[in-house]
Amino acid sequence: MLYLVPTPIGNLGDITFRAIEILKNADLILAEDTRTSSVLLNHYGIHKQLSTYHQHNEHRVAVHLAAQMTAGKTMALLTDAGTPGISDPAYLLIKECIKNNIEVQCLPGATAFVPALLNSGLPMNSFCFEGFLPLKKGRQTFFKKMALEERTMIFYESPMRLLRTLRESIDYFGGERQCCVSRELSKKFEENKRGTLQEVFDYFSAKPVKGEIVIVIGGKP
Repeated sequence: MLYLVPTPIGNLGDITFRAIEILKNADLILAEDTRTSSVLLNHYGIHKQLSTYHQHNEHRVAVHLAAQMTAGKTMALLTDAGTPGISDPAYLLIKECIKNNIEVQCLPGATAFVPALLNSGLPMNSFCFEGFLPLKKGRQTFFKKMALEERTMIFYESPMRLLRTLRESIDYFGGERQCCVSRELSKKFEENKRGTLQEVFDYFSAKPVKGEIVIVIGGKP
């Protein structure tokens, strides 16, 4: 069978007892980056065979991995941080497992967009999670569509593109739209900057930006 195992987004303590047990008992651990996953596994004294599974090889290896599970192997899939499949590779392997009647179980656990939403103070009864924004093709169309969205919106972004995305958000949503930018969630220097889009843009324009970023923006009034 296949286990989808969420891993900490920063603080290594944010992993469940069940996740550790499954990782210790799996026949093979699939990791987006074996170097990153090894830090977590070594921290908990888990020494298992590792194999890479990422966006560059998933089309090639999914069928082969499913065949191994059909033959009796139990595998655990990790990404660098958070829940596999949420803006990270997993979909193709899950689809292949279901196609071959291989049981798939996803453990509950860490993901970045939930604490960012809760920290934002914006309405959370209804929201949309869009992951990473298009880099070039379709970006303008995407912003035009989201300008009509009435639910709270959640995006992932890199620190290098934060200012560009905030500036374009001001252009399409208006500078007075409420937002919150969360970075370094669960880590020592966690920061949640709340305010209007213009205020948050001005704040981050005046300082270096580091860490993984989650942007939460209020929906159209």
